[in-house]
Amino acid sequence: MQKDLGAEGKALRLLVESGGCSGFQYGMSFDEPKADDQRCESEGVSMVLDATSAAYLSGSHVDFDDGLQGKGFEIKNPNAQSTCGCGKSFS
Repeated sequence: MQKDLGAEGKALRLLVESGGCSGFQYGMSFDEPKADDQRCESEGVSMVLDATSAAYLSGSHVDFDDGLQGKGFEIKNPNAQSTCGCGKSFS
């Protein structure tokens, strides 16, 4: 069975951008893949990353927490020297 995410032809874009409380912040959106993107798939979800974001996220693990706290997506990044309590910012 194929998952219908309502974004046909699009993939989940993981990105790192300047900002947040610690210097960099994570972002996610549905986007059309670009020719120079790195691509991967996990549990039926197609993901794309630009080269800069891929370097910051190398070795990272993306998890979805649907427990009682209802946090949503969580990125565990072994390259982060420090993180903020919000879970969306790192340095």
